[in-house]
Amino acid sequence: MTTEAEWEVPEPISTCDVRLDDYTVTTVRQHGNASGSRLLFCHGNGLASDLYYPFWSLFADDCELFVYDIRNHGWNTVNRPNDHNIPTLIHDHDLILDTIDHVYGCKPTIGVFHSLSTIIPLLSFTEHYSAMVLFDPPLCKPGASQVELLAAAEKEAGKIRRRGHRFRSREEFADFLRYIPAFARVVPGVRELMAVTTLRRTEYGEEYELRCPREYEAQLMDYARSFFPLIDLELISCPAKIIGADPTLPYSYLPTFDFSDVMKVDYDFIPEATHFLQLERPEECAAATREFLSRHNLA
Repeated sequence: MTTEAEWEVPEPISTCDVRLDDYTVTTVRQHGNASGSRLLFCHGNGLASDLYYPFWSLFADDCELFVYDIRNHGWNTVNRPNDHNIPTLIHDHDLILDTIDHVYGCKPTIGVFHSLSTIIPLLSFTEHYSAMVLFDPPLCKPGASQVELLAAAEKEAGKIRRRGHRFRSREEFADFLRYIPAFARVVPGVRELMAVTTLRRTEYGEEYELRCPREYEAQLMDYARSFFPLIDLELISCPAKIIGADPTLPYSYLPTFDFSDVMKVDYDFIPEATHFLQLERPEECAAATREFLSRHNLA
C-alpha cells in the first residue's frame, strides 16, 4: 500500500464546465482511458470526488472516468444555501449527464456513487445508466430500521453543526482526523488527501476552512432524511449493485442494512470495512465493482 504522502490526484485529461444555474458552474473532470467503458463517480456529503482517488484510480488504465463534485463541494465555489437541497442536486446530476454526452459523445455510462449521493440517481427520472454501483447508501425499510436511520441522520446533522471548521494548516486537519472514529481504518495517506481535497484557504489566507461549509453539509443531511423512505429499489431500470459496509461492525456514520432480500438489486458487503469503505478497502471495492460489471458485460 502507499506511504503517507503518495496520493496525488493527477491533472485531468480534459475538463468541462457545466452551468447549473445563473449562480453556479461545476467542473466535470475526465481521467483514465477515453476508449474504455465510461464510469461516472460522485462523493458523499461534505467530501469531494478527488478524495476517492485511491479507489477510482484503480479503473484508470482501462476505463474512461468522469468525476464531479456536488454543488458547494470540492472544486466548486460556495453559493446560495437555499439551492443546497436534494431536488436541486437531482437537476444538477441530470444536466451533468446530458452535458457529458453532448461534449464527449453518447456512450453507455455506469454510475458509481457513495453515501448520500446514491439517492440522487435513485430519485432521478433519467434512464441514462447502463448500470449503477451504490456504496453504502442510506436507504431503509419500513419499520424499526427506518426509525433508526432517521434518528441517526438527525443526530449526525447536529454533530456536523458543532464540528470544527477552521484549521491553522492542512497538517493540523489531517492530525485531527486521526481522532475521528470514521477515519480510523482508512489507508495511509487518505487523511492527508482529505486535507488537500476538502479544505481551502480562508478569504485572507491565514487559515484553512472546509470547502463545503458545515451548515451546508448539515442542511443536506436534513433534506435527505425526508427522501430516504421514498426510494423504491424495485423501480431501478438498469442492473444495480449495492456494496455496503460490514454490518457486523459498529457504525460510525449511519446504520448499514442488509438488502439481500431485495431481488432487483445485487447486494454484497466488504468485510472489516465501515462507511468509508472505498477509502479503507479500495482494492476490494474495485474488485467487487469489476466483478459485477463483468457479469453484465459492461467492463
